[in-house]
Amino acid sequence: MSCVEQMKYTILLEKTSFREAREYIEKNSDEVYYVEPGYKIFKDYYIIGVPPVAMGARGKELLFTYVKPCYGAFVMAIDSEEEIERLREREREKIMASLKKGGLKDKAEPGPASFGDMWKK
Repeated sequence: MSCVEQMKYTILLEKTSFREAREYIEKNSDEVYYVEPGYKIFKDYYIIGVPPVAMGARGKELLFTYVKPCYGAFVMAIDSEEEIERLREREREKIMASLKKGGLKDKAEPGPASFGDMWKK
């Protein structure tokens, strides 16, 4: 797709701020994912916003912030199971990378038994 406006979409919130758009997506989505500004969806559309930029999934709909120059930010919904699955996969990869980096410790060290024990070391 060359333009989001050529797709079948629904405007859920119009002429709003990035903060209000994020809050709307957080409250009205079954799943919420946070992406960095510049994240690409639909092969050639870049998400614009102030971090954290929320994207949501509600059934088959992808909820995201769309910015139209001179008109402001909008929250749009477009049916796109492919994009939702891409977000889920990205989240899985972030979790796996996080686990590999820090990992889970094999053995947890016990904490101090009392407040006084905290200062013994």
